[in-house]
Amino acid sequence: MDNTRVFRMAFASVYPHYITKAERKGRTKEEVHAVIQWLTGYDEQTLQEQIDKRVDFETFFARAPRINPNASKITGVICGYRVEEIEDKLMQQIRYMDKLVDELAKGKAMDKILRK
Repeated sequence: MDNTRVFRMAFASVYPHYITKAERKGRTKEEVHAVIQWLTGYDEQTLQEQIDKRVDFETFFARAPRINPNASKITGVICGYRVEEIEDKLMQQIRYMDKLVDELAKGKAMDKILRK
């Protein structure tokens, strides 16, 4: 499967959809930021810089301060694929983020989403 198109998508173009999905289900932008920051290690300022610079997903994850070591605990199906079985590391990281936002929108408790 050629993932190049996804990797080249601007994170900033998908980010508003994460916010909308969460807010539609009664969650907040701050909670979306919390799950993104947990996964990537970005703080509020560096996350906003990546959004403002309109970096693509490949750059977004390459620049991430650190991928959370507990990210491997994220399991389940997103977009028809089991996230723990995705072989391409970058695609897996993108799907991890999708899964975290999905869990948030489904009302899962933050401590469970953040694998505490």
